[in-house]
Amino acid sequence: MTTTLDRALVPKLDDADLTLMLEIRAFELKLLDLFSQGLLNGTTHTCLGQEYVPVALRPLLTPGDHVFSNHRGHGHYLARFGDLEGLLAEIMGREGAVCAGVGGSQHIRRDGYLSTGVQGESLPVAAGVALHLARAGSGALALVYIGDGTFGEGAVYEALNIIALWRLPVLVVVENNGIAQSTPIAANLAGTIAGRAAAFGIGHHLVEGFDLPAIRTALEPLIARVRQGEPLIAEFATHRIGPHSKGDDTRPPEVLSELRDWRALYAAAHPEQSERLDQAARARVEAVAADVIARPPSRWAGP
Repeated sequence: MTTTLDRALVPKLDDADLTLMLEIRAFELKLLDLFSQGLLNGTTHTCLGQEYVPVALRPLLTPGDHVFSNHRGHGHYLARFGDLEGLLAEIMGREGAVCAGVGGSQHIRRDGYLSTGVQGESLPVAAGVALHLARAGSGALALVYIGDGTFGEGAVYEALNIIALWRLPVLVVVENNGIAQSTPIAANLAGTIAGRAAAFGIGHHLVEGFDLPAIRTALEPLIARVRQGEPLIAEFATHRIGPHSKGDDTRPPEVLSELRDWRALYAAAHPEQSERLDQAARARVEAVAADVIARPPSRWAGP
């Protein structure tokens, strides 16, 4: 039974935020299901457990901001555009695909949004875009999503140096899920992410939990300063409850059992709202999947 204390620890979200989080969850689960049926090719990296991160940031961004994502970027894209149909069509190579089916799961380009499967690539690109934004005086920023494992890439440090030196409007969002593919953070990261930010004189803010209003209240003034040339690293302490890609989760059962899944915690605290919106989210994703599966293959006309 859910107690008053449980509800206090898991504040109720509004329907719009929870719906988007649940739609991202249902979308990712559907991808894994489609793979199991042999209906998808290549690979895919789901953000199961991390869906709330881009949803929390969504209202803090403006249409002029640029978003740089990574290999685990479906949630980032959906939080930015809400485009289930276009993304699934892209992944399946069907008509209506965002990038005519040539980008697939990891490489998406649309209206100031760019994702890549190359670890660390986005930060140098974002620095260049942020330099343009700063010179244009638009007040826009470049948001870059990276994982804790990406701090093993030298390009990250080269970019952070320039970002700090030139006071570029860059918000680095670190989704720290404690594991880089199959390597725990304790085995691959000396020191801390906060320490790395401090080394460059860049601000650092740690986000724990999934209380979206609280996250937004804390980040809003910090992001306003990013727009004025004070870069920030926002580190989300989160959990990846699914595999690295498809079915390659090498973590032992006892480790997986200790992961905190916002979905399970929220369902226990707010069962009626959770069940109602979850059913609607799953129904919408199923309808989108049925529609996209029935479409003909996408055709690319070239550049």
